[in-house]
Amino acid sequence: MVAIIGHLTRVIAGIPVPNSPIVNASIELAFNSQPSYTYNHAMRTWLNGQAIINKLPSVNRSLVDEEAFAVAAILHDIGWHQDPEFSTPDKRFEVDGADVARSFVQREGGSSWTKERQRVIWDAIALHGIGNIANYKDFEVKLVTLSALLEWQGIDSAKGIYGDLITVTQSEWDQIAQEFPRAGSLLFFRELMIDLCRKKPATTYDNFVGDWGEKYLANYSRIGHRAIDFAESTPE
Repeated sequence: MVAIIGHLTRVIAGIPVPNSPIVNASIELAFNSQPSYTYNHAMRTWLNGQAIINKLPSVNRSLVDEEAFAVAAILHDIGWHQDPEFSTPDKRFEVDGADVARSFVQREGGSSWTKERQRVIWDAIALHGIGNIANYKDFEVKLVTLSALLEWQGIDSAKGIYGDLITVTQSEWDQIAQEFPRAGSLLFFRELMIDLCRKKPATTYDNFVGDWGEKYLANYSRIGHRAIDFAESTPE
């Protein structure tokens, strides 16, 4: 399950990256379908993760499916925006995104995209908000979760969780952020989470998105939807 394509590379924000049709098509899809805040976050996620891959010992790097990681990282939040083409009314945004990415590689990727490679992409996107599960899956799955945290919280915070696996330098992190700016991202993310709680509340009660509903929406409540509510209402 290896897709090292070192002979096909280009450099983005100082980071050598795979330069294959499926990776470039993923970038195009993300750019054309998402607001700049989401696109920039996705690109920062991918590039920070690729910087880590580039520094792995060759024997370890040879085991990484760099294309699968790229597609998953670039499209990991495509389910955020409730566009009917990429979103459903009843699924978590991560599941919507995972379904979109899997369909994308089935359509665009050709015969090399086996069910196993598709599964890696699906898992990486569906689980990227559940680090205490994703961290025990395939390396590519873990790396999407790690890289999203790394780009958002910074190197020191990521090292506090992932230790020596965080090999991105501050200069690399800064150059990526300069090319794909972060300005305004916090407010954008807050409004996005609130909107999910407002429009798809049932998909938010049991996960981190609901935290924004509890803090910012007057009529939002998890009470009656929590695991304890179901468990303790069960007859003896």
